[in-house]
Amino acid sequence: MNTKNQGRISTAAVAALAIQAARRRTPAGIRAGIIPGLLAALLTLTPLQGAAQDFGSVSFPTSGAAQAQPHFEDGLLLLHNFEYEDAAAHFRRAREIDPSFAMAYWGEAQTHNHPIWMRQDRDAALAILEEYAPTPAERLARVPTERERDWFETVEVLYGDGPKQDRDFRYRDAMRRLSEKYPDDLDAAALYALSLLGTAHDGRDFAIYMKAAAVAQPVFEANPMHPGAAHYIIHAFDDPIHAPLGLPAARAYSEIAPDAAHAQHMTSHIFVALGLWDGVVTANVRARDVENAGLERKGRRANVCGHYTSWLHYGHLQQGRLEEAAAGMEACLERVADEPTHREAGHFVEMRARAVIDGRDWGLAGALTVDLEAFPELALPYDFVDALAALRTGDEEGAARLRSRYGRPDDQDDPRRGILLLELDGLIALADGDTEAGITLLKEAAAREEALPYDFGPPATIMPPHELLATELATLDRHAEARVAWEEQLARTPRRTQSLLGLARTAMALGDEVAAHEARAVLAEVWSGADEGVPVSLNDYSSSR
Repeated sequence: MNTKNQGRISTAAVAALAIQAARRRTPAGIRAGIIPGLLAALLTLTPLQGAAQDFGSVSFPTSGAAQAQPHFEDGLLLLHNFEYEDAAAHFRRAREIDPSFAMAYWGEAQTHNHPIWMRQDRDAALAILEEYAPTPAERLARVPTERERDWFETVEVLYGDGPKQDRDFRYRDAMRRLSEKYPDDLDAAALYALSLLGTAHDGRDFAIYMKAAAVAQPVFEANPMHPGAAHYIIHAFDDPIHAPLGLPAARAYSEIAPDAAHAQHMTSHIFVALGLWDGVVTANVRARDVENAGLERKGRRANVCGHYTSWLHYGHLQQGRLEEAAAGMEACLERVADEPTHREAGHFVEMRARAVIDGRDWGLAGALTVDLEAFPELALPYDFVDALAALRTGDEEGAARLRSRYGRPDDQDDPRRGILLLELDGLIALADGDTEAGITLLKEAAAREEALPYDFGPPATIMPPHELLATELATLDRHAEARVAWEEQLARTPRRTQSLLGLARTAMALGDEVAAHEARAVLAEVWSGADEGVPVSLNDYSSSR
């Protein structure tokens, strides 16, 4: 057991114990009503403070030296939290203390496999394993116990011969066999769930994701402080259809691993999928602060243009907290002006798109400029925002000039690049007066979006196609068609304020005051903490554009 957690019971653990008691005592017909509320109430308790960093709790006995075991456990906890760099450092420390510690080599090799992101550095992992022994046979012969040998065999499968996709399936099968052989090993089950998620090579596959959830859920019930269980449940459920099932894990995870930045952020996967913008903002403020505290300890500069800050920026825009969104955008702009990394440049492009599109501030496109010539793959989303702003301000020639830099929508290697080009083609056709051609192109963009697997988070296509289609249909007074598109967009991005506002206007145009009132009521709730004047200014737009 992770010794750092002895004598300390977090609010998540208290919540889990209380819920288990409630389930035992409460009739089934009443449970559904009281348990979610009980969880929410308990998780508002102030967590007890501990001196050591807290990443959750696992129980993973090994044959390694006693002095090395805490470093191994910390590495395993960080591995479950996807804090790969820090996990590798702890596993390295464990094998420095005990160079014969087989599972420390296993753990450090695992940090080079990132299943959710479909990334793997096989060469780096094999180099670590070869430090233990030169060949798979020699390594397995050196592992001291049968259980550890069974564990080690799985990593040999993971980094064995053949294409990565084939090895992912073989690794999944190896983890299944391991979890079946050791049914009480919670980490075997948790990593089996993760290995399942790692086989969804074409994007979200509901059958795979639900199976992973079914494997991870019993781990979460057996150990409510297991970070991997909560983490993988969230990944399995982070889409608008299944997100309600992931809400208990999301509310618990931040308390399970309060010192893991990724854990703080991961809760917002569920909150975004449900349009719970307050939760999105709170989660990513915590993630940003935890991450930057860690970077400061390592002597690195703060991350103001990263994954967590980009989600935070989106949450602020949805809440109508435009001043805070602008401050985050300005910090990112300043960063990318000074030799940005590829990741920083990518997040800048995403945040710039959200600032211009979601803020309906077309002049921002000209103000938020930076030289990204070193990152040619970011040129299209960057230029798309400029072209959209040009069209919205009457500069059709400028938009056409930007569009001419790119080929046909069907020639793109990324389907979402093709969608962006279809959107531009549709808007340019509409600007030229060819209404039917323009709407047809926008409908094709929306159909292509529907054909893609759901991608968690802020809109993966920076101009959501159904929202754009609805906007143009409403402008043409084709309100019945627009309503269908607004509702489709809201099914994909629940409680997205731009679409709620459009739906309210369209419902009023159709004479449906009830639907209009319902949409405005949700807007009022979302904007309850908005900057002064935001609801008025947004409702005063002369059109949905």
